[in-house]
Amino acid sequence: MRLVYHPAGHDDDLRVALVELEAGRWRTARELLLDTGTHWGLRTSRTQLLAVAAARSDVVGVWLAEEPGSYDAQLMSVRVAVERALRAHRQQHPQTVEFEIKARREALLAARRAQHDPVPWVCLVALAQIDTRQLRREHRLMSAEPMLPPGPWGLLYEVNQRDPYNREAYHRVLQFLLALEGPRAASLAAIFDFGRWIASQRLVGSPLLLLPAYVQIEQRRRSRTDPLWRRQWAQESTLDCTLNAFHDWFHKTNAEQRSVADLNLLAYALWAGHQYLEAAEVFEAMGSYAAHEPWTSAHDGAAGPDPGETLLLRARAESLSYARTHKPRAGPHP
Repeated sequence: MRLVYHPAGHDDDLRVALVELEAGRWRTARELLLDTGTHWGLRTSRTQLLAVAAARSDVVGVWLAEEPGSYDAQLMSVRVAVERALRAHRQQHPQTVEFEIKARREALLAARRAQHDPVPWVCLVALAQIDTRQLRREHRLMSAEPMLPPGPWGLLYEVNQRDPYNREAYHRVLQFLLALEGPRAASLAAIFDFGRWIASQRLVGSPLLLLPAYVQIEQRRRSRTDPLWRRQWAQESTLDCTLNAFHDWFHKTNAEQRSVADLNLLAYALWAGHQYLEAAEVFEAMGSYAAHEPWTSAHDGAAGPDPGETLLLRARAESLSYARTHKPRAGPHP
């Protein structure tokens, strides 16, 4: 089977817009965002992926110059500025601070212009991970949950006022906690508490039910030498979270609402937890679309030029084979 690594997954309209943006054409992206409207979860994810593609060129700058009154053009300019600031931070670019200040200023302007839109506030949460020493006051507020460390909880509150439990916002907080340095660094236990706290809300239809699984993968990145790591996925507490995500997210959403990243993580978590029938169902829904994670981080020394892909194909084959021989047979018709 030939795997397709594309972030748009089953979102065909987004895939076309990404191709157009990479070719320097912005009108398809404009129409896509117009059609997305106030579907905030979809608007958040689409603008994020569009920005990743647009940050390599000045295509959004051209759009904004041609349509200076367009809010969507302004918002995409914010998204691109944030993406460039985060890339500069990862690459330890000497002008990271300047990139971050520009992105923050643009996000605040967009937030004032469209006070109902959560995306500018999601952008501000995203920028918090650059502040690894929590120098900004808004990045070290105390949480209403005593188990959680100080963080950008006020910014997250603003997102929740507009789009409760926005997927990207909570993943950005997770990245913020993982990025903290020095005496303010969050312990792995505190990060697990964050993931479990979100999952405990029992958010039917929300991909945030997978947040504890994302924390598990981060643990793997930090301790790659643990030979028994896969066994954690079969432990009762972890398996409960995985099955909750399967029943209350995967079964309660349609293909357009499921990201490639979330599907791949759920498929891995079910397979690793020996829930092969459920894993097979997720693999079927994935089709040929794949993501490098969690397979790249989770592989245990598989052979081949791409051990992560080898593990993915193995897990898929094992799950589908099990499903073919163990699926419950339909009873006789009355």
